[in-house]
Amino acid sequence: MTHSLNEIEALSKRAARGSGLSWGLAEEAAKGVRWLASYGLPGPRLLADLLDLNDRRAEIDVAPMALEGIWKAPAGRMSPIIAGASLSDCAGRLLALGQIQMQSVSYPLLLVPFLGGAALRLAQPVAAAWDGVHLVTDGRQLCMTEDAALTTTLAPLMTITAPAQMSGPRAPVQRAQVSPDSWARLSGFAHRTFAPATEESRLRGAGAGVSNND
Repeated sequence: MTHSLNEIEALSKRAARGSGLSWGLAEEAAKGVRWLASYGLPGPRLLADLLDLNDRRAEIDVAPMALEGIWKAPAGRMSPIIAGASLSDCAGRLLALGQIQMQSVSYPLLLVPFLGGAALRLAQPVAAAWDGVHLVTDGRQLCMTEDAALTTTLAPLMTITAPAQMSGPRAPVQRAQVSPDSWARLSGFAHRTFAPATEESRLRGAGAGVSNND
């Protein structure tokens, strides 16, 4: 089934929040999923998989312990959303060092949109590589190699470099395919953000409610 990018972003935001992420990170996750979907990449499915994996887990468990050396998370696997947000904030350090490496990143493709934010700040293309995959973005275009490891569940080592060279950018799309299963799983997480009905809200929404006007 195809969905507009606006629909994908809105559902992704509520789903990420419903899984326990802060509203700020939920917004970042949603923008990233939309960005991936705009290039025909399975952002919604990967987000659903990530939320299943880290459901209600404390953010600190899957966040970088330090931004020096190789980035690692206490849980032994790192959230690409949290690591990506940190990377975007560290764009200047990335350019100064030339590269940043991260260990055991879950669903690494979900981190790639954050390279776009870093690239726009630096006015330089930024690249990511793991398990034979190589992607480059300047924030407005995406260049990538087609590889089976593109949607891997875990990248043992992810290397981010800047500056990088762009070649053969991928054309964006306006609508994206999302499987019914992925949409349903994201909807399940999103449903958690809706306040449960109370007796007062039911009465307000049901006209006479349980009263008898006869």
